Amino acid sequence: MSNRETVRKYLKFYGRVQGVGFRYNAHYSALKLGLTGWVRNEWDGSVEMEIQGTEAQIQKLLAMLNSERFIRIENIEEQDIPVVETESKFRVR
Repeated sequence: MSNRETVRKYLKFYGRVQGVGFRYNAHYSALKLGLTGWVRNEWDGSVEMEIQGTEAQIQKLLAMLNSERFIRIENIEEQDIPVVETESKFRVR
């Protein structure tokens, strides 16, 4: 993956996204797709994520999360943020 193809996004997910394996599925899917970043639950019931990879990889991750049986994403806030060159893995926070 070349640097010009790499993007990083801040995503905030709303809906039925806590207590349904969201972070586990995000972690597993990100590793499978070669994405880096992190995911964590927020106090308000939402889930925050920073995800880095190609646009196609990120869209595939979102499709994988949307196809999960117990997860119901009702809204996603999305913001492009600077790439973190030194990041090498995806973590659950």
